[in-house]
Amino acid sequence: MRSNIVGLVFLAVMVSSVSLIHAQDAQLHRLDFKSAKQLHRFFKYKSGKAVISGHRGTVELGLPENSIAGMEAVLMHTPAFFEIDPRLTKDSIVILMHDATLDRTTNGTGKVADYTWAELQQLRLKDKDGNLTEHRIPTLSEVIEWARGKTVLNLDQKDVPVEVSADLIRKHNAYAFVMVTVHSPEQARFYLDKHKHQMLSAHIQTREKFDAYKNARIPFNRMIAYIGPHIKPENRAMYQLLNREGVMCMISSAPTYDKLPTRTERAAAYRAIFADGASILESDLPIEAGEALIQAVADAT
Repeated sequence: MRSNIVGLVFLAVMVSSVSLIHAQDAQLHRLDFKSAKQLHRFFKYKSGKAVISGHRGTVELGLPENSIAGMEAVLMHTPAFFEIDPRLTKDSIVILMHDATLDRTTNGTGKVADYTWAELQQLRLKDKDGNLTEHRIPTLSEVIEWARGKTVLNLDQKDVPVEVSADLIRKHNAYAFVMVTVHSPEQARFYLDKHKHQMLSAHIQTREKFDAYKNARIPFNRMIAYIGPHIKPENRAMYQLLNREGVMCMISSAPTYDKLPTRTERAAAYRAIFADGASILESDLPIEAGEALIQAVADAT
């Protein structure tokens, strides 16, 4: 019964997503929204719905995190949206880079903020094993324009001032496919004051945080909620609170279940996340997660 439920959950999102694939480019699973309200409707909670988020894009297939190539590879396999990491260069260009330093993910060294964009363009990105790839650091503007008509971006909060992020979204008129991560009702209110339809990804892991958003009158009909990296009994109360407001709940397996040693163990964990009640799975391995859930459909039918 448990695997049947998971299979139906995933099948529901596959059907809803396939309707958004462009006929002329059917090899990509596209999430193509024309307005912020369409984006809000897609992320409205509904029982039996599931969505995959690629954490930093992906680290699969020898591709580097926070790269356009990585995100496009994911869309060849499964519908997904992507959490990405904007950072500022020395000359105030917004690029994608998770760490404050270059050493782990590029052939450069030192702080991102100590380099100009022209200097960073000379570097190449590394894969998860430290191997140098042909891929280079993208700017956030480049990624936004690549994502238009293909997918949804979730901008994490690193060192980029909220004013700069809001201005870039406005400049690209990207409200139909760009959401922003917020850690407080105050951050959420800032973005909503800039544009009332801005989609939010809010960290709401406790009843106290939920009450803070509710008391601040932050509208729940334009947000998803990150509730943590673990399956645990306390999640049930958060699912009930947030789902009742129409909010989809996200668990990130990046720091937890993605690190399990075998593909079989990881697949079981991905299915368990949805069976537990989450409706969004964020993973460093979104292709693998998608394949695990497709297998769950096959096993259930």
